[in-house]
Amino acid sequence: MEIIELWTDRENKKIDPKLFSDRAESLAKQLADDYRREKGDPNKISQIRKFYDEVVRLNMAAKNKNSEWDNILPMVNMIIAKIAYAKGRNLISDNFLNFMKTSIKQIEAPEDLAVFANLFEAFYGFYKFYCPSNK
Repeated sequence: MEIIELWTDRENKKIDPKLFSDRAESLAKQLADDYRREKGDPNKISQIRKFYDEVVRLNMAAKNKNSEWDNILPMVNMIIAKIAYAKGRNLISDNFLNFMKTSIKQIEAPEDLAVFANLFEAFYGFYKFYCPSNK
């Protein structure tokens, strides 16, 4: 699975124009294939939704002017532990684990989290399209 970079130019805050379309769709196709191919039906939509909701919640907290980023970033990084736990229970595929880990490791500032939240939203929409019967 290819690593998805949140920025094409971090310093100048340039996002890949295809990040929320082609990249998100490609990832959704891969994870839909995992769902159909792997034993135990990993990547159920309800499991992915749980992580999506957490990312959105943390992104909203980061946008709150009264929030301390120094307290939010550790919670963002804790998602990696939660993902590892889900993988240990065979609830997610290796590809979803890798997507989440590599993406979260790129988050250093609230702007990074906002880009990741948008990527996750785009991926989630495509995933529901490619795996409509998945619950």
